[in-house]
Amino acid sequence: MALPRDPQPVSPRDIPDPAAQALLRGVAHTGQLVRQPGPIPGTGRVVEVVRPIDTERLLDQSAADPEQNLPYWAEVWPSGIALAAAIGASPQTVAGLPVLELGCGLGITAAVALASGARLVASDYAPEALLLTRLTCRLHTGREPATRRINWRAPTADLLQDDGSPWPVVLAADVLYERRDIEPLLALFERIVAADGLVWLAEPGRQPAAVALERATSRGWEIATTTWDADWPDPKDASVIVRVHQLRRRSPY
Repeated sequence: MALPRDPQPVSPRDIPDPAAQALLRGVAHTGQLVRQPGPIPGTGRVVEVVRPIDTERLLDQSAADPEQNLPYWAEVWPSGIALAAAIGASPQTVAGLPVLELGCGLGITAAVALASGARLVASDYAPEALLLTRLTCRLHTGREPATRRINWRAPTADLLQDDGSPWPVVLAADVLYERRDIEPLLALFERIVAADGLVWLAEPGRQPAAVALERATSRGWEIATTTWDADWPDPKDASVIVRVHQLRRRSPY
């Protein structure tokens, strides 16, 4: 993992909020933590995240878990920033609605969704990601989302709302790394997204995403796409262009 720009070491004593300090202590086992600003294009908003940077320690801690062989959650990804920007540009698509985020990572998208009025449930497989997402949201909005630890590739629990209803909005950024992810994700969308619901899917042009979108179209989803190019925090991402897709089920009429 490349070290992003302008990281500043952080510890619980650097943050006055006791609840935020507790969240930081919850991820102390990951090693050195840094604060990093995350400018959100087109919004004038900066979402500061806290992330671990001890790559070797993270790899060692995840090595025994076949579902978490690489700590992707600890990176600042352009797709998460672009999805946050898209939501910030259209806050009415989430305001006041129950929203589920799949793979919340460090919480950049979650923070903007929460600030835009979403009744957010953030989910991830890594418990550290859930703690850091709560921290990011708390630092940015003073509030925290509800969280669920899930493996969306092979969910063992019902991922609907607490009342059994499907979700009007589902968010997902950088969840299509491999072809094996395609069918589980599309099947999940079909099960948990309301008939008139919206999926926001952000991806940086990986081949599995192209295949997934083609299959989604054949399965009755309409797709509208915008592209996002920005001065991403990590220099290695300079050439990345993110595609943010809105997926809705095609009307039968």
